[in-house]
Amino acid sequence: MRLEGKTALITGSGRNIGRATALALAKEGANIVVNARSNREEAEAVAQEVRDLGVGAIVALADVSDSAQVENMVSKAVAEFGKVDILINNAAIRPHSAFNEAGIEDWERVRGVVLDGAIYCTRAVMPSMVENQFGRVLFFCGDGSFTGGADRAFVSAAKTGLIGLARSLALEFASDNIRVNIVSPGRIDTSRDLSWYPNVNMRNTDGIPLGRLGQPEEIAAACLFLVTDDCGFITGQTLHVNGGSHFG
Repeated sequence: MRLEGKTALITGSGRNIGRATALALAKEGANIVVNARSNREEAEAVAQEVRDLGVGAIVALADVSDSAQVENMVSKAVAEFGKVDILINNAAIRPHSAFNEAGIEDWERVRGVVLDGAIYCTRAVMPSMVENQFGRVLFFCGDGSFTGGADRAFVSAAKTGLIGLARSLALEFASDNIRVNIVSPGRIDTSRDLSWYPNVNMRNTDGIPLGRLGQPEEIAAACLFLVTDDCGFITGQTLHVNGGSHFG
């Protein structure tokens, strides 16, 4: 029960990595705010799984690219649990498109969810973290931030922006007992919108030395490690969980 009495807000937690992370933190005693953009049924199902573990859970539907919706979500979390101790910025979209064919609106949509959304969520929870002198914030990037990738320049650019954001926040808020880190998953066995990957076989394990896809629970375990005191001297860092496909 390393997180007993803590409250975690996990964006995009209705399925896949977000769901696995919600359950991993709940098993350690954290209350969970389950966020989804619009699928209440999925989010409620995860919230019930969390409650079945003996901790509190609420659902907060919000589009993280909308700052007003984010503020409402955090206000709901604070009204229910009194504070937000842990923020895991998991919500993302990953459309693939050729750079010369994509429009500015495509960039704004990716940036809005991936980078702006992370900023909005972090700004919303940071004042209470400072007041309580405790906070743990995680961002997710991905292989594209380190290896690049054709047809995904917008996603890579937005995700790479999170690295700079995390490093700056880690320095700015270290004296407030707030640690900020990044998880960089490799290819993970999740359900996803395959229309985003028209030229990519997301089941392909070539180039992964461990010879398999990662599991959502393995990313959740990395998140759990980074928000507990097991890594109390780690901040501003990127933890790669990719089966050895590349080294950071």
